[in-house]
Amino acid sequence: MRVKRSIIALATASVALALVAPLRAEEAEPAAAPAPTDTPPSLVVAISVDQFSADLFAQYRRNFTGGLARLQEGAVFPSGYQSHAATETCPGHSTLMTGAHPARTGIVANHWFDPEIARADKSVYCAEDESNPASTPRDPVVSAVHLKVPTLGDRMKAENPKSRNVSVSGKDRAAIMMGGHNLDAVYWWKGTGFTSLAGRKLSPAAQAENREVAQLINAGAEPFEVPAWCAMRDRAVPVGDFTIGTWRFALPANQPGGFRVSPRFDAATVDLAVRLIDEQQLGRDKVPDVLSVSLSATDYIGHAFGHEGVEMCIQMAELDKSVGRLLDELDKRGIDYVAVLTADHGGIDAPERLDEQGYPQATRADAELSTDALGKAVSERTGISAPSGPLLLGGGGSGDFYVAAGVSAQDKARVIAELVKVLQAHPQVAAVFTAQELAEAPPPSGSPQEWSLMDRARANFDPTRSGDVTVLLRRGVVPVDPRPGITSTHGSPWDYDRRVPMLFWRKGLAGLEQPAPVETVDIAPTLAALVGLKVPEGTFDGRCLDIDGGAANICGK
Repeated sequence: MRVKRSIIALATASVALALVAPLRAEEAEPAAAPAPTDTPPSLVVAISVDQFSADLFAQYRRNFTGGLARLQEGAVFPSGYQSHAATETCPGHSTLMTGAHPARTGIVANHWFDPEIARADKSVYCAEDESNPASTPRDPVVSAVHLKVPTLGDRMKAENPKSRNVSVSGKDRAAIMMGGHNLDAVYWWKGTGFTSLAGRKLSPAAQAENREVAQLINAGAEPFEVPAWCAMRDRAVPVGDFTIGTWRFALPANQPGGFRVSPRFDAATVDLAVRLIDEQQLGRDKVPDVLSVSLSATDYIGHAFGHEGVEMCIQMAELDKSVGRLLDELDKRGIDYVAVLTADHGGIDAPERLDEQGYPQATRADAELSTDALGKAVSERTGISAPSGPLLLGGGGSGDFYVAAGVSAQDKARVIAELVKVLQAHPQVAAVFTAQELAEAPPPSGSPQEWSLMDRARANFDPTRSGDVTVLLRRGVVPVDPRPGITSTHGSPWDYDRRVPMLFWRKGLAGLEQPAPVETVDIAPTLAALVGLKVPEGTFDGRCLDIDGGAANICGK
């Protein structure tokens, strides 16, 4: 049956729009007369900005004049939630076009561990086919094999094979998790150019983009100019023996790494997306197509420099331009499209800068919480060791821990019990859950803002992939050792990592802003309703959002 009714209905949408319309650097031009929105769009454009937190959106929204300004003229949900605790790239992207929490998508983390896997490295990458002998977590044979549910593009192609499903990103896991299993074209960056699935040749569009990027990298580029509204953030902050806060993304010749950690990375991804629109003839007929675009530069810049320096400010200005260029190119082609922009997770600034700003909780994770240190502590307390290698496997700091293979069931229970005691006694730990506790907990419901820590952990618990023990660190504890290129991260259960913006735009769509919490799993059912996709009851964890204020009855009320 058609996707059912919305969780929100705004009878006073026009009044709300007048009160909360986004601030613009220049006076907005009068809007064109609304076009009918009661027919399906010919193209769905789903944009994910990696690490684009609701905090970043709120902080910079008044400065946007390009694509991010236009999107604010549509339906704005400033409190979208990646509801689960494992706020990483792969789980977050898996929710966007499936409408399912990671507990159902099976994508519980960027990496999980399989103690029984027949290879030395027991880590499993979320977007690899580890059954292929050539695959390793660091150099995976990229695949959607781990994604347990279809994406919107998969469902649309199943209903009508003429529907095109295209995905492009800076990261393989983002492209795969948004695109899904049945892709007409999929590309991501690897090393020095865009690549695709094993066995697929690069299309002329990808080859042309790779040539342009190679020319740019070979020649290098000058630093970006600092927008006037970024000047206050142009300040050096010491982090160990280096500083952050003043970098302008100069690109030395023949330095592809510098290209990736810069706004130029998003610009190239948008360039390729535009080429693919033409190559794949997206949105050219009455059969709706899907284009998924994940922009990765914000994440790389956030990890390297944090959120509050001039680096992120420059990135926000350039991101606005890149998104605007994508929308402008769609307009030039006369395509009737609906666009949605959101994020896979948020992020937190570097603790050193937060400390200067009077955020006393911000600190780095204690070395005692590393996997090796915890394994040694538990082994000493229990007298139990693994037959070979470390007793515990896991990411360390905040996440899942697995007991090594070869430990008897009785000893494994003792190891788990002792690990829980050690973790619960540590002052940086907020909560600890065993796999048994999470398996017995009901799936969470209600407002994601009110979910308990167990609810958040349960939303990304898969009994076949999650750890024996899950630990959640306290607010503001950042589990990375700083070095040039990595000063902060994400992955926590707290709102700075969970809360992201959700913006919908289509020509003729009446604008509205809804501050109440919604979820990223609401995106797929909303888009499904727009394109008229029929799905069985219970297909989605999320609900259709009334993005038109009831004008076109999108959600079938």
